This record gives sequence, structure tokens and C-alpha cells, in this order.
Amino acid sequence: MTFLIALTLFVLAIFLGIELISKVPPTLHTPLMSGSNAISGITLIGAVVSAGAEQTLLATWLGVGAVTLATINVVGGFLVTNRMLAMFSSRKTKKR
Repeated sequence: MTFLIALTLFVLAIFLGIELISKVPPTLHTPLMSGSNAISGITLIGAVVSAGAEQTLLATWLGVGAVTLATINVVGGFLVTNRMLAMFSSRKTKKR
């Protein structure tokens, strides 16, 4: 029963996420990406705590995987945000 509830919430979260992301205008993408990076940083801290808790071998490996994926997400988010900000700053430079 618990698995069915978790699966239902996961599927609903996927549909809701797709619907919300598709409605975001391009001008709001950079500020939302910065907020997303902050949330990913919090996720990274939780993953480090989980990986170092030494509960079970499975929990440790899941924590290591979470650290890896959260790190990729944070670094990628900052690279995308930096690139978008560079595109906006080059437009301002060209107009002057």
C-alpha cells in the first residue's frame, strides 16, 4: 500500500513538474535556475549526510549516488546560469 502511494505521488509530481516548467517564460528562466541551484545545494548537503551516516551498505551507496547526481546538477546549473548571464551582458555591451 505504501509503495502504491509513493508511486502515485511520484507520477503526479512528474506531471505537475512538466506542466509548471512548460509555462515558465524565458525571461524568468535565469532567476528560477538560481533558485533551483540553491535547492540543489541543500539536496547536496542532505546527500553528504546520508552517505556518511553508515547505516547500511545500500544507504551509503545510495547516498554516494545522490552526492554525485546533486553535484552534477549544481555545477551544470551554475554553468547554464553563467552562460545565460554572459549572453545578456554581451547584448548590453553591443548596444553601447
